[in-house]
Amino acid sequence: MNKEEYKNLWVYIETEAGKAKNVGLELLGSGRVLADKLGEKLIAVIVGNNLEEAAKLVASYDVDEIILVEGDVYSHYNTDSYTNAMYQLVKRYKPSTILIGATNNGRDMGPRLACRLETGLTADCTGLDIDEKTGNVAWTRPAFGGNLMATILCPDTRPQIGTVRPGVFKKGAPDSERISPVIRENIAIPSEAARVKLLQTIRETAGALVDLEAAEIIVAGGRGLGKSENFSLVQKLAKVMGGAVAASRALVDAGWIGHSHQVGQTGKTVGPKIYVACGISGAIQHVAGMSSSDIVVAINNDPDAPIFNVADYCVVGDVCEVLPVLIEEIHCIKTKQ
Repeated sequence: MNKEEYKNLWVYIETEAGKAKNVGLELLGSGRVLADKLGEKLIAVIVGNNLEEAAKLVASYDVDEIILVEGDVYSHYNTDSYTNAMYQLVKRYKPSTILIGATNNGRDMGPRLACRLETGLTADCTGLDIDEKTGNVAWTRPAFGGNLMATILCPDTRPQIGTVRPGVFKKGAPDSERISPVIRENIAIPSEAARVKLLQTIRETAGALVDLEAAEIIVAGGRGLGKSENFSLVQKLAKVMGGAVAASRALVDAGWIGHSHQVGQTGKTVGPKIYVACGISGAIQHVAGMSSSDIVVAINNDPDAPIFNVADYCVVGDVCEVLPVLIEEIHCIKTKQ
């Protein structure tokens, strides 16, 4: 492999029903920084169907080019057709680096693509940088159950590929006046090669559809609530604040709430404007999932709780006594408005 032939950084823009998902837009900002450090172009790659809206939105971000693969075969994510499309594009254009969102689909396609290209992949990254000595991308991810942060390099093969958790990076500000050139590629896949077919889409219960990654306000409960009946305080505070309900792994494991509400290394990574941690100690596994929040409010009866190390506002007290007062105060303020 001649690594010198591989140039430019790609960001894969995942779509659903023709609309770009947030994680791809989040990666454009960090991708721009990395591409500038490498002296390469930032290229967005969009695969799907009816992509006019997605392409227009992506073009409003600071990208040098957009590669578009469109067709009926890409109307729904398919592990065979999407992997084939990305593989054909990589063989044709030879990018040095590919950033993919660590969604269900991204986690499926990423390793399949890396295996087919015989290159490495770093999964579930929470940090990106350029190694000054080698010029390789430095991929940072939790390791050993979240107790350590490992930095991984891919020095021998190209492209370098990594999946990055949603919510780790903030979306940049779009500029409707910005215009990015669009390259359209027509990539077909033989019918016999598409071994997986979508037969039916089943929507889960409303509780499982919570979109924590897009929430601007999140109220999360932890073990400090004591018993399941007290979790209603978290739900009431979230309601009065107009936010989403979340929980630590301990509460999800205890069956208080579904896994779709879990924040942390084995749950979702979020970056809301306000994150209220109620009775959460602040283990590194949980902090890895919410440390990029703009404002963190922590309520805990232990003054030495690790959560206070990342909190902007710290309340030392019994969460079951603090929350009713907080709910009432916010309710009064909103009533006066």
